[in-house]
Amino acid sequence: MICNSDCVLTNIVAKWPGSAHDSHIFRTSTVAQRLAQGEISGMLLGDRGYACQPYLMTPYPDPTTVPQMNYNRAQSSTRGRIEMAFGQIKSRFNCLRHLRVDPDRACNIVACAVLHNVTKLRRERDPPLEPMEEMPPLNHMHLDHRNDFSVI
Repeated sequence: MICNSDCVLTNIVAKWPGSAHDSHIFRTSTVAQRLAQGEISGMLLGDRGYACQPYLMTPYPDPTTVPQMNYNRAQSSTRGRIEMAFGQIKSRFNCLRHLRVDPDRACNIVACAVLHNVTKLRRERDPPLEPMEEMPPLNHMHLDHRNDFSVI
């Protein structure tokens, strides 16, 4: 999934089983291919699970300088928007909390993403978020079209 800074989902790939690694899903996605070919401008931010690419910035694995540590802190903070989007969509749609779906039945996920976007675009109140320890860790993308800046 990709979202902008307002937590509006701008891309979703729901054709892979839950066992597929996030970095593999991204590597084989249309967005990654278009970024690699220069068809889309912008920058993605990814966590340590992704390989650093010219269009995909990841944290320093072992930061040793203050600028590297500052970068990692800022990068992590910015990637927090996608975690917030996932928290909002899971809080809004309880059916997504522990969902394990075959890709053929992923229409529920896409439908919830569309409805989530409707609520965001209508500026409806966000649901209260569940405590983070109850949610599994997520490695996904955030794309801010206003700033040509993204986060995975």
